[in-house]
Amino acid sequence: MKSTVTLSTTGVQLNRPADSRNLLETLEHHQVSIEYQCRSGYCGSCRLRLLKGEVCYSQQPLAFIQAGEILPCCCQPQGDIEIEL
Repeated sequence: MKSTVTLSTTGVQLNRPADSRNLLETLEHHQVSIEYQCRSGYCGSCRLRLLKGEVCYSQQPLAFIQAGEILPCCCQPQGDIEIEL
């Protein structure tokens, strides 16, 4: 599914590559610097705020996330999204 990721602080819009397995890979593909440790939803260090849109998880993350937060290491955008970054 083609989708656009908007970074709220700059308004930059990133296209998700077709081979991107998760949001973290999309951000890395566009050289967006983001903190992460695990890539599988365990630690939560990549936690971001989702401002618009929806994501889905390939597996439920084990790290605690609050309402409005996502873990880009293990989720995919469901259409266009905007994140606080």
